[in-house]
Amino acid sequence: MSKDWNKPVSLALGEPGTVTTIRNIQEASWALIEDWPLEEGKALDSALQTLEAAMKGKASAEAARLAFIAAAHEASIEIRE
Repeated sequence: MSKDWNKPVSLALGEPGTVTTIRNIQEASWALIEDWPLEEGKALDSALQTLEAAMKGKASAEAARLAFIAAAHEASIEIRE
């Protein structure tokens, strides 16, 4: 599922000075798996589970978005509005 979120999440992820905008569940999943600075954490685990549930239609896209934001906070990643 790659349905766009109502509000994208822009964060400082990757190279210094780079802003990455995450627009949907699929992009969030890839960011957590490929680019995330932490390999484990409660919020990270919760986000991965919520994203998977949202892909299966068992959680809302907004719940997945909020879980992704919580994982960013846990990893001390700056979120840009």
